[in-house]
Amino acid sequence: MALINSKVNACPIASRLAWHASGTFDKSDGSGGSNGATIRFAPESTDGANAGLLIIRELLHPVKVNHPEVSHADLFALAGAMAIEFLGGPNVPVKLGRTDDVDGARCPANGRLPDASQGADHLRSLFGHRMGFTDREIVALSGAHTMGRCHRVRSGFDGPWTTNPLHFDNEYFRNLLELEWVPKVWDGPLQYTDTKTGDLMMLPTDLALVQDATFKSFVELYARDESAFFRDFASAFAKLLALGCPAHVQPDAPVSALSARDQASANFREYAMHGSVGSCRKIQDQADVHALESSSGRSALHKAAFWGHTGMVKYLTQELKLDVDLQDEQGDTPLHESAKFGHLEVVKDLLAAGARTSVVNKAGDTPLALALRHDHPDIAALLQA
Repeated sequence: MALINSKVNACPIASRLAWHASGTFDKSDGSGGSNGATIRFAPESTDGANAGLLIIRELLHPVKVNHPEVSHADLFALAGAMAIEFLGGPNVPVKLGRTDDVDGARCPANGRLPDASQGADHLRSLFGHRMGFTDREIVALSGAHTMGRCHRVRSGFDGPWTTNPLHFDNEYFRNLLELEWVPKVWDGPLQYTDTKTGDLMMLPTDLALVQDATFKSFVELYARDESAFFRDFASAFAKLLALGCPAHVQPDAPVSALSARDQASANFREYAMHGSVGSCRKIQDQADVHALESSSGRSALHKAAFWGHTGMVKYLTQELKLDVDLQDEQGDTPLHESAKFGHLEVVKDLLAAGARTSVVNKAGDTPLALALRHDHPDIAALLQA
């Protein structure tokens, strides 16, 4: 998801984007939070705490272009969760269904994100009273500092919290307890450095976790039990990413059961993918044979063409009259699918059913272009003819 490439490992900043897009929530009036993706607009985008986040939004832009069905709000949340897992952390469950605002009318006021120069009272006021997190959840969420680092040009602070900022583990908590921290002598804001190497840093809000007795008990737990940290972090981060979102996006939202007809339609597409004409016939009256897969916009015919099932393609086009030129979320028709994977007989079946050769997908390719690119000269000759 554009988080790691030859130029950059953007996992830490992706998690920061998700965090900051969500951490503006105020439970007293329901304002802020990740729904709406208002972090794209001023004044929220210009909050000093969000400095530099344009970079990750630009890195994610091609994903949005290729998947317009996904909202920016869902994309930001999902990227943040995936970044944690990519760096060795826990799987953070993310339910989709956030929507995008069209402007910044609902942007929360600047100043809602944490002030790293503060102490335990600030953390409880911000996370607990305003957002609804427990002390245990506050400490678990603070563990996100086990990855990434501060940059002076953005936050005013500088340095990493751990020896491996591109790995998600419990070192942050171990460092808080096992290293000695003293104020850093420099011309920047108050932060702390370790006396052992002088290479690591902690913020005042970090040291507040060991200066407060209740917070410290959870620091000690996570320092000795990484699995407990992973479990609690995944739960708290999932809760954070859903702040201000509709009920169906909440982590504890029940999964809606498919209706009998929807389940039959899903089964029908599955049978089509495997070329099981007999199984499709048995349930075709209970299913909507024209129904599309919600995640991709693909029909049963797309699936049959993809895998080269000529008998299934004939059944779907000749008997059930499925749309041979239907385009999925990527703009591909069944003819694109069969031309790309070299299914000559399926291409013949689709052309016989009236499939158009001129349809262009979202990548700008016709079926002929795909046949040529993937070295299927017999199909290319047929499409040219």
